[in-house]
Amino acid sequence: MTWSHPRGYDPMVACSSLWEQKTGVAIAWDKRSLQDFESFPVEELARAYDLIVIDHPHVGQITAENCLAPLDVAGREADRAALKAGSLGQSYPSYTWQGRQWAFPIDAASQVQAWRPDRLNAAPTRWSEVLDLARRGHVLLPLRPPHSLMTLYTLAGNLGKPCATDAPGDLIGLATGEQVFEMMREIAALVDPVCLGMDPIAVSEDMAATDSQTFCAPLIYGYVSYAVTGFRPHRLAFTDIPAAGDAGPVGSALGGTGIAVSAFSKAKPEAIDFAYWIASGDVQRGPYAAAGGQPGHAAAWGDQAVNAATGNFYKDTRATLDGAWVRPRHDGYMAFQQSASDRINLGLVERHAAASVVADLNRLFRESFPARVSGAAGGGA
Repeated sequence: MTWSHPRGYDPMVACSSLWEQKTGVAIAWDKRSLQDFESFPVEELARAYDLIVIDHPHVGQITAENCLAPLDVAGREADRAALKAGSLGQSYPSYTWQGRQWAFPIDAASQVQAWRPDRLNAAPTRWSEVLDLARRGHVLLPLRPPHSLMTLYTLAGNLGKPCATDAPGDLIGLATGEQVFEMMREIAALVDPVCLGMDPIAVSEDMAATDSQTFCAPLIYGYVSYAVTGFRPHRLAFTDIPAAGDAGPVGSALGGTGIAVSAFSKAKPEAIDFAYWIASGDVQRGPYAAAGGQPGHAAAWGDQAVNAATGNFYKDTRATLDGAWVRPRHDGYMAFQQSASDRINLGLVERHAAASVVADLNRLFRESFPARVSGAAGGGA
């Protein structure tokens, strides 16, 4: 099971065809919508599929549910070392949890910046320049949950005050949270309100249209498909995020996907072999990229031919990927991600005080962790 977009589906089908020629093992892929992909219970998928494409914030939940098979099997240490060495930023370790490896990155992404090179001489490099463009009606920002929360994460990280990823404590300090929410309030007031219902695909589709007046999406998960000439009426260019702080394009909320194997699979060894193969550098920069995938291996991101085919999508966003921040991943995080995104959007629409929004985000974050019972173990009546 993978997600329904050419970037998520086409490379899996193409590589599986090669795998069947190579090994005789056939793999058939189904796909779910992006919204389902971000929220559908992994355990249900694991009971129906041998191979599942996941994103890293699920790892705490899937570990607690025992629904995936760890991939750090004996005898493949050298292969895993090669995959780890080829990680883009924190992509490989983002699937490591409680000492085990639950997926291998096959797609790398973070919030980057999309822009129209036929409409702008250069992309903004500072957040203030984005606001100037927004005042002229040329900016969209995907704010449909969970992307409003991703924007809060990225802005906090870029200011040098990243959100917390574990208990105990708050998600974000009050002063930083208020500053970031006010930044979001400012740009949300300048862009079309439809942004509250737009995900990165919707924004990219709008930007790539012939009559679009959207020249820039400053914080958006990059989709390499739109960087390829001919995919849509107009090609989008992608580059590093515009800096709000003083450390350059750092702190972007890491995205991307990994290949995982169901714990319930009756073909577990074959599925694990495929996971190692499709995540490897040669496959990622070869057939995976050629089929429209957005590789998760540095060998592809540094490949001259892969960059030439995509308008330097990879080279021009690499610094943002390498400086990206890993979201919380504990069991309970996925429900928090939805409720926190909804709270941010309600605050934007109803113009709630920043302090009340931040207080609610911190409360929701604390409540997302299992209760911790203290006291002596053992004993009895």
